Amino acid sequence: MSTWGDAINVSIFGESHGQAIGVVIAGLPAGEVISWPAVLSQMARRAPGQDPTATPRREADTPQLLAGSIPQGDDAFVTTGAPLAMAIHNTNTRSQDYGEKMTVPRPGHADYPAFVKHHGASDHRGGGHFSGRLTAPVVFAGAVCRQILARKDIAIAAHALQIGQAKDQPFPRCAIDAALMQDLSSRYFATIDPQAQNAMRQEIAVAHEQLDSIGGIIECACTGLPPGIAGEGIFGGIESALAPMIFAIPACKGLDFGAGFDVATLRGSQNNDAYFYDGDQVKSRTNHAGGSLGGISTGMPLLFRAAFKPTPSIAREQHSVDLQQHVDTTLNLRGRHDPCIIPRAIPVVEAMTAIAILNLLHVSNA
Repeated sequence: MSTWGDAINVSIFGESHGQAIGVVIAGLPAGEVISWPAVLSQMARRAPGQDPTATPRREADTPQLLAGSIPQGDDAFVTTGAPLAMAIHNTNTRSQDYGEKMTVPRPGHADYPAFVKHHGASDHRGGGHFSGRLTAPVVFAGAVCRQILARKDIAIAAHALQIGQAKDQPFPRCAIDAALMQDLSSRYFATIDPQAQNAMRQEIAVAHEQLDSIGGIIECACTGLPPGIAGEGIFGGIESALAPMIFAIPACKGLDFGAGFDVATLRGSQNNDAYFYDGDQVKSRTNHAGGSLGGISTGMPLLFRAAFKPTPSIAREQHSVDLQQHVDTTLNLRGRHDPCIIPRAIPVVEAMTAIAILNLLHVSNA
């Protein structure tokens, strides 16, 4: 089942080239006023066809509410406490690019293992249920959750930390400006340093010209999270809650928190975050822990990085196999594909984080 969460439960449905994709969100508190413009702004950041870095496929990604809400004027709706259901109709599919039946699996895609698992019955067009298209309803759910979190003074933002060899400056680990968080979480292809974006676009352009693709790293921050927030027991920590959500994003292959793998080169005296009082609040002078100790929030910014592989759909000829003829063969892909998914994946990472954090808050009764 494509379902996650206990207090806030999210279920994703649909396929890339099916009639519609959508989400059902259960557990949302009743009476939450949700701004339509704010939701649509987040979905526009993920939508295709708006930038040379994105696939030419154009979808309006207009969400249609099916249940769980009452309109409040033209620009808002109110949650009723019942499951909130939403659908997006697919309007710009080109299923002919994928053939009627998948016999030659695309390297780097889920085609072959899905073929084996589902005995050849899975929808392979555009990746089917494994497609990045399914992140559109995720961004809707995250846009709803982040508005509820904002009323608790909790903010979430992410940026492209690295694409190829081009790098942006990282978030400050101990104190992140609220204006920076707001700016990043409203932009397409968000970077802290504008010059970094120029270098990243050049990396993408070169890969695209060479009929190839390129991967990268997204860094995400959550500020305003009070100390003491976590799920229950050793399996309910913040990292444990976020990991399945972030790894559910297609193409995500790595995740680390705080200082991440760099801690392997440190000593305890270097890695430990020393505490101090800032008025009546306990803070730490460094934040190698990335805002979590024992899986419980420390009150410092929650920081993590997610690594994404290059888009597997490329225009170069690739080696594969013919599952009907049982012979080796080659494959030339058609279709419309992102040379780099990082810019469009940024709001998806934010959305997954918002869902996970709101769920943790409800579990912790915060």
